[in-house]
Amino acid sequence: MGRISRADLSPRRAVGAVGGAVHAMVRTREVFLVLLACIVGAVAGIGVTAMSRGAHEMHKILFGAGPEGFLSAMSDLSHLYMYAIPAAGGLVIGLYSLALKRLRPRPIVDPVEANALEGGRMSLLDSFLLSAQTMLCNGFGASVGMEAGYTQWGSGFGSFLGQKLRISRSEMRILVGCGAAAGIAAAFHAPLTGAFYAFELIIGVYAIPAVAQVIAAALVGFLVARELGAVGTPIIVPEARDVVPLDFLPYIALGLVGALLAIAIMRLMTLVEAGFARTGLPAPLRPVVGGMGVGLLALFSPQVLASGEGAMHIQVGTGVTLAVLGVLVFKIAAAALSLGSGFRGGLFSAALFMGSLLGKLFAVAIGVLVPFLAIDPVSSAVVGMAALAVGVVGGPFTMTFLTLESTGDLGISGLVLTAAIVCSLVVRNAFGFSFTTWRMHVRGETIRGAHDVGMIRSLTVRQVMEAEPAILSAAMPLQEARTILRDRGLLAAVLVDENGRQRGVLQRVDAWAEGVDPLGPAHALAKGEDEAIRPDSQVREALSAFRRADATRLPVADEDGRVVGLLAEVGALRSYVGVLERVRRSLSGDRY
Repeated sequence: MGRISRADLSPRRAVGAVGGAVHAMVRTREVFLVLLACIVGAVAGIGVTAMSRGAHEMHKILFGAGPEGFLSAMSDLSHLYMYAIPAAGGLVIGLYSLALKRLRPRPIVDPVEANALEGGRMSLLDSFLLSAQTMLCNGFGASVGMEAGYTQWGSGFGSFLGQKLRISRSEMRILVGCGAAAGIAAAFHAPLTGAFYAFELIIGVYAIPAVAQVIAAALVGFLVARELGAVGTPIIVPEARDVVPLDFLPYIALGLVGALLAIAIMRLMTLVEAGFARTGLPAPLRPVVGGMGVGLLALFSPQVLASGEGAMHIQVGTGVTLAVLGVLVFKIAAAALSLGSGFRGGLFSAALFMGSLLGKLFAVAIGVLVPFLAIDPVSSAVVGMAALAVGVVGGPFTMTFLTLESTGDLGISGLVLTAAIVCSLVVRNAFGFSFTTWRMHVRGETIRGAHDVGMIRSLTVRQVMEAEPAILSAAMPLQEARTILRDRGLLAAVLVDENGRQRGVLQRVDAWAEGVDPLGPAHALAKGEDEAIRPDSQVREALSAFRRADATRLPVADEDGRVVGLLAEVGALRSYVGVLERVRRSLSGDRY
């Protein structure tokens, strides 16, 4: 019997052995994936509890909020200095952001970007730091929601656990979705809402194999947060009137109005951010100015502060006055100033609040303009809440289930789904982005959602090209080039000039075409000179070059035009289709 060395008993080897064993079980038994999802859900629920209670304690200490800690539910602030708290908080956030940029120079990856481009890989430390920053921003009264922090923490832990256990790319993406589902479920006391948030916005597809894990994570996150006393934001609305078929007509119009306002809000955020950048003000000082603006708007109504969940409960159940329009306008301005100046957070809760105000105003307008289509203001507030949130955040089923879990009313949920689908269609076709993907687009990214395009983008020309192609002189007579192609059994050769730079590809089929001059230069029949591909280009981009060049082979050259390879269309297509098949298999749950 062999002796066991001391090295074999080291903690690192022991942890590695345990990790390997768990990895093997995860790969072979789906029940362990559900168990991992439950762990992620529990940790996400703990995080939501800590962040929500932390932000609400800040509201109590800094602003004197009531026992529930809902800052936006206050009718006014008791001391004038409180209106300066967002500006003071802006200084803290500015310095925090500066330190974060120096300590973590790479941009922090959010769950959508991670699943779309990174195969679900996120940094746990980055996620913790961003979640803490979101809590501080909300705690200082900035007009931002906490949901971005909740989902960042839950997804970040899911990714961390997946990386430690070395699970597959598709399983990693599901765990990231599990963390987000648990965060939203814990925040709104709505597990089905959390699950559909993950499917629609984080995973990017309704994946049957992910149902058990995502639902389990959402339920555990909800239960843990409830037992620990998280300050959730359930949507509580008064009883609405019964729905009749004629009600669907005005709510279709409300979905359209919500879409237009959502697009305007997203564009406004970008304009404000660009405006701050043009001022030349140092980035750490911009949140101070933004905080000043939020404080001034709070002089009109404290309902513009924080995410607005407290104010939403008040506004939905009260009558419609001219002040509602003022609150809506100032809330939009406060959110734009907060996010545009550098406060971190999301627009989920803020969009729900703004949508409820829009719905109430819409009900009044319909009653005046089209009296026979008059609708219930409470129902309109609920539908407007969901419609605007769909336009800004995305996820029509997410918002429909949020309404259903909040009201228990199937009738009004049907109205919500109708308006949400209309809003989603208009925003997708007229604008093309949600708030998350729009901000990525502004900084140069092209993704439109969480679909796994990273695997496709990772396939480069260098991986599939012929690295040592035949090279002939472009000035060589065609007859001589024919001889070389025939004797060496070549289908194509790259032509180069006297300086070694590519001059296109001579294909065998072109060399023997009828009517060509065998004594002329080979370059006369070359194709693809203007379509040379870089070795680091994506294969997806290279495929369009074949069509433009009307060729089946193209030269691969460096920046100086020197040949580094030859790319065949059939090989590129075969590799590209192979990657697409891998993506399809991961979405369909075929793990083997």
